[in-house]
Amino acid sequence: MTGQIDRLLAIMAILRGPDGCEWDREQTFSSIVPHTIEEAYEVADAVERGDVSDLRDELGDLLFQVVFQARIAEEGALFTFDDVARSIADKLEERHPHIFSGDLPGPGSREERWEALKASERERKGATSALDGVAAALPALMRADKLQKRAARVGFDWPDRRGPADKLIEELEELDRATLSEQMEEAGDLLFAAVNVVRAYGIAPEEALRAANSKFERRFRAMEEIAGPGFAGLSLDQQEALWKEVKEREKS
Repeated sequence: MTGQIDRLLAIMAILRGPDGCEWDREQTFSSIVPHTIEEAYEVADAVERGDVSDLRDELGDLLFQVVFQARIAEEGALFTFDDVARSIADKLEERHPHIFSGDLPGPGSREERWEALKASERERKGATSALDGVAAALPALMRADKLQKRAARVGFDWPDRRGPADKLIEELEELDRATLSEQMEEAGDLLFAAVNVVRAYGIAPEEALRAANSKFERRFRAMEEIAGPGFAGLSLDQQEALWKEVKEREKS
């Protein structure tokens, strides 16, 4: 495996070199970020589709993004790919002391111990808030979930499901009453409250919405297939009837 990693690092050095690829030489930390995010989502898509061959290729694309960023850092004498690998290796050993150091597991559940270790890491990095370390670049739905979980760990959370459910209704009513200039903020509050409701059931909102997106796409495409080219010309009632037909087909 090391041989292929070394080969990849060498290829990256050539691409960034004087006689390499013009596009690769122009890239910076910031310009590469959108590509890194895209590759991470393509990995997730391959997993969701169960396409192992595609997953292998997408993981390679994602690894290349790590190598790319590390190469830019090395050129600036900031850190190397080896430093990146060492950092995650050290972190994994530190977070699993019962495996790598022979220590007995501490009190509390596995998740509580894990979060305590991560909290300790954040404190060493100078964190002053329970919300420190929640990346601003995360998808908004996922970030809302993480922010709420962090707040919950220090006691700021509803005691049961009724609270977030009532809050969701309240936010929907506020959006309905909002002026044009207020609608953006109220719409955000509504979505944030919806995340809280889903989280109260122990469900990951990002995964739930991804599944809902896939279901909608599958059903909508089935409607188009049934109706043919004239789908867009159907009335809403006719389209709704097709939607119900597709749902019944899935149930059977």
